[in-house]
Amino acid sequence: MAFISPGSLLDGLTGAIGKQIVLRKRGNKTFASKYPDMSGIKPSKAQKKRRRTFAEAVKFAQSIIRDPAKKSAYKVKKGKAAYHTAIKDFMKGNV
Repeated sequence: MAFISPGSLLDGLTGAIGKQIVLRKRGNKTFASKYPDMSGIKPSKAQKKRRRTFAEAVKFAQSIIRDPAKKSAYKVKKGKAAYHTAIKDFMKGNV
C-alpha cells in the first residue's frame, strides 16, 4: 500500500479508479493499493444463501418505493428512508 501525501490531489479521496487503483482512508491518512482480484474466490454456501436473501430484500424494498400507496403506508421513523427500512425489515423477518 502506498501512502498519499497530505495536500496532494488524491488526499482524502476514497474509492476505485478504473479497476486499477483503490484509495482507502485509515484515520487521517489516505492510501493507494492495487484493485483486488476476486476471480479465484469461491463464496461459501452460507454466503450464497445470504446474498440470495439480500437480493430478495432489495426486490421487496423496490416494490415498496415504486408504489406510492405502499410507500406512504409503510411505517418509517423520522429521518429514515423507506427503502433502507424495508430492507432491514425483510432481513430481520419482520415482513
